[in-house]
Amino acid sequence: MKKRSTGNKNGEEMRPEYDFSKGIRGKYAARYAEGTNLVKLSPDVAAAFPDSDTMNEALRGLLRIADRVSSRR
Repeated sequence: MKKRSTGNKNGEEMRPEYDFSKGIRGKYAARYAEGTNLVKLSPDVAAAFPDSDTMNEALRGLLRIADRVSSRR
């Protein structure tokens, strides 16, 4: 098998406009590791709620109802 070249045709490893000398390794690693809390809603469900505050209110109400129902058992 032929060994692949790591550089481009001119023998350069990277173009000069790609300057990562001031980059910080792992700058966002901790934030990425925490994960995300985004949830994709179906269009019909999203249409029922004008904003995230309204959605949160409805979900909190549902949690209160579910808590009452489960505490009765």
